[in-house]
Amino acid sequence: MKIDFVSDVSCPWCVIGLLGLEQGIAQVRQDIPDLVVNLHFQPFELNPQMAPEGEEINDHLMRKYGKSEAEFEQTREAIRERGAALGFTFTKGARGHIYNTFDSHRLLHWAGLQGGEFQHDLKLALFKAYFTDGQNPGSHQVLAAAAAAVGLDAGAAAEVLSSGAYAAEVREAQALWQSHGIHAVPAVIINDRHLIEGGQPPEMFARALRQIAAEAARA
Repeated sequence: MKIDFVSDVSCPWCVIGLLGLEQGIAQVRQDIPDLVVNLHFQPFELNPQMAPEGEEINDHLMRKYGKSEAEFEQTREAIRERGAALGFTFTKGARGHIYNTFDSHRLLHWAGLQGGEFQHDLKLALFKAYFTDGQNPGSHQVLAAAAAAVGLDAGAAAEVLSSGAYAAEVREAQALWQSHGIHAVPAVIINDRHLIEGGQPPEMFARALRQIAAEAARA
């Protein structure tokens, strides 16, 4: 089963969606132990025009969505609760700023070329760096440290970041998914046919995966 997970590292619902998907896969494997899932992370920038130094999060969100600070705090509390139920810590107050994430997508592209679980593990490390530790996911130092933490070569990661490598590939991938109608994340595309949007709970992903697996078995 091929799964493309389109997301940004500064999107809290993408954390919830990824963990929900993974726990849903684990539920399905209780019934289908030989289920093979090929998970690919695809780039999406929520704020492609964001300056490298970032912007204060409340100012940015209020201007972008026109809601009050109280409304956003209510949403954040719901996100923290959903995250905690999935085993992830959204630290209150950690997201003082929102940042440009283009370089994180370049590094994730490179990680995907290294084989194994590197891209997956780096994705989770970057979610933690931003949402739990309050770090800048556009910082080359933060990105190289995250790469090293998951077993990648920090020097090679720093070289990728400083060289601008894989910029064209990331922009091409973003344009491809946008041309397929993906304009919000997370977006989960299964076997190039089935779209699941948003930070869905594990049970919802499990139901969808079971149905898709059953359809494939009948084909």
